[in-house]
Amino acid sequence: MVPGTGGNDALGRIEDAVVAVRGGRIVHVGPRADAPDLSGFEPVDCEGRWITPGLIDCHTHLVHAGNRAKEFAMRLAGASYEEIARAGGGIASTVRDTRAADGNRLLAESLPRLDALLAEGVTTIEVKSGYGLNLEDELKTLKAARRLGELRPVSVARTFLGAHAIPPEFADDRDGYLRLVIEEILPAVAKAGLADAVDAFCEGIAFSPEEVARLFAAAKALGLPVKLHADQLTNGHGGALAARFNALSADHMEYADEAAAVAMSGAGTVAVLLPGAFYFLRETQKPPVDLFRKHGVAMALATDCNPGTSPLTSLLLTMNLAATLFRMPVDECLAGVTRHAARALGRQNEVGTLEAGKWADLAIWEVEDLAELVYRLGFNPLARRVWHGR
Repeated sequence: MVPGTGGNDALGRIEDAVVAVRGGRIVHVGPRADAPDLSGFEPVDCEGRWITPGLIDCHTHLVHAGNRAKEFAMRLAGASYEEIARAGGGIASTVRDTRAADGNRLLAESLPRLDALLAEGVTTIEVKSGYGLNLEDELKTLKAARRLGELRPVSVARTFLGAHAIPPEFADDRDGYLRLVIEEILPAVAKAGLADAVDAFCEGIAFSPEEVARLFAAAKALGLPVKLHADQLTNGHGGALAARFNALSADHMEYADEAAAVAMSGAGTVAVLLPGAFYFLRETQKPPVDLFRKHGVAMALATDCNPGTSPLTSLLLTMNLAATLFRMPVDECLAGVTRHAARALGRQNEVGTLEAGKWADLAIWEVEDLAELVYRLGFNPLARRVWHGR
């Protein structure tokens, strides 16, 4: 049992435990010896298996059309990013494919990716837009993300990422595109209730801190929390910018410095680490996990599922990559895909730990020790997945 509270270790393990559920929510968690009268409950014997909170993938670009496997092969053959872009590749190719797809095709391509994550115990997932880059196709993407949560037993957090890249039709007018995002697309998204948060890509190849600040001010004015792709390729002081706007999270963070860690700690901004992208891009600059620990910055882990830089649909493998590449211990990895991931979505009062009052989102594992969830490669020990008590 890993409720995330109580117990005598970082995860709060309880052996010989009982979880009582009513109306889809947890009403009691604790040792069997301390359980209240459960005569009105239908017993389910988990036969000594470990129970954790349902896993949370708090950073994905799961809804898109097409893939970029040909670019992967080109890179292996020595092609540069610029050569691939000139050949029509890069994010522009995913934008082109996503714009060409209708809602049904987007769902058909996205559902297998979602199903792979659910099969490993994921019960909450974040899905970003950002491959439409115009009003019609950003709305289409967010509607497809919402539909995923209607077709599958999973909670879907939707994030508007209009400031992901400059679309080709605005190649010579980046300020015009930013105005379109702030003045037209964002208000339409907010009015339709299609987004739970607003994100941006703050990098030299994407949007500047000043541009992101304009977007974030507009998002805050509409009552939407913010998140940020930050400090992935350079130290653009994105972590500090995210903290200034009390962002839910700053994600990637390979080049973040101590000032960013201090600012994020003060703001309660979660550092979301994405080892799949680090691995796939063969990066060498690791995120400053020691600085985050030193200053008490919560660290979440996520797949960053996307077609270009992290075609990953396994949170179990994500944990192994974080442990192997970033030297994160087992308890830190497990917290990163449960309670800290919930905080990165602003859902810590609903999911992420096993506590009375929260949704009964559970993953039940056929393992002797929880370290197996991080240790194994290409092996799925999930015995049962429970979402909202079902």
